Amino acid sequence: MVKKKRLAAILLAAMMLLLAACGGQGASKQAGETEQKTGAGTEKKFKVGISQYVEHPALDAAREGFIKALKENGLEEGKNIEIDYQNAQADPTNTNTIAQKFAAGKKDLILAIATPNAQAMLQNVKDTPILFTAVSDPVGAKLVDNLEKPGKNITGFSDTPPDAIPNTMEAIKDFFPQAKNVGIIYNSGEANSVANVKVAKEALGKLQLTPVEATATNTSEVKQAAESLVGKKVDAIYVPQDNTAVTALKSIVAVANKSKIPLFVGELESVRGGGFAGVGFEYSDIGYDTGLMAVKILKDGAKPGDLAVGYPNKLNLAINKEAAKAQGIDIEKLPKEAMDKWNPQLIEKTEAK
Repeated sequence: MVKKKRLAAILLAAMMLLLAACGGQGASKQAGETEQKTGAGTEKKFKVGISQYVEHPALDAAREGFIKALKENGLEEGKNIEIDYQNAQADPTNTNTIAQKFAAGKKDLILAIATPNAQAMLQNVKDTPILFTAVSDPVGAKLVDNLEKPGKNITGFSDTPPDAIPNTMEAIKDFFPQAKNVGIIYNSGEANSVANVKVAKEALGKLQLTPVEATATNTSEVKQAAESLVGKKVDAIYVPQDNTAVTALKSIVAVANKSKIPLFVGELESVRGGGFAGVGFEYSDIGYDTGLMAVKILKDGAKPGDLAVGYPNKLNLAINKEAAKAQGIDIEKLPKEAMDKWNPQLIEKTEAK
């Protein structure tokens, strides 16, 4: 009898241990599932810094295109990405300050809009992936050594396709066959502008047109530079992709309108802003393409040094009809051969900038 009681007690204890073990396993499994669910629901929040040289329509459009590309690929501000936007207000000191701030802030990726900002970022940020956009000459600015294989922690999109500037110079000759002197307004302190002007001068020389330069070190000098070209009897004025000149484009437009001189510009935003004509592309497009590069880096783990520098691939010539009238140009009387050759996009009026 005693043996039977002892056996029953042993069996009861064994059953209790078994139940406890099963319960523990169930609890552990439940806890594990909860932890797994929590882990799956926790998405990394990326920190992206955007450094822009100055506010003007082209650079603003590039920034907006970049953010649009992120959003359309699942990286949305306020959800899984935090964007720190800083504007240098065309001050080189500010570009360095922003770069140092981003370097200390441990960003996951940095976008530099325009050459001075890209140069400052590369100098101060050594490990974080850097993308640039709206940079005219990445090699000349010493951002990359090789366009196909940048090799460093930086790559991006240039805003100067090889044919854009020569095509614009050719359009000047086609639309105004009697032209001899072409004025160029730019800031000689901007590396991108120096590169653009060099290409423009070479193209003008081949067309037997004479370049006449007028430089401005800041926006307050731009109007005076434009007026000096009027005194030199230029037949057309060209404004390249120069941040200083484009920021003060209104003052150049005013001079061109008053003096009845056709104003050619380096990008479509400036055509909309009052330029007569220009060969270009939408800055929102290269901003968007730069954003796609950012997606590859942030989501797929791509290395900037392995991504080739890109160029816009959709170029066209645009003419601003309202600007043409203000500058004394009758579009109906432009050479038919030129109109047929270029088949320009006609912009109805100047947009307020």
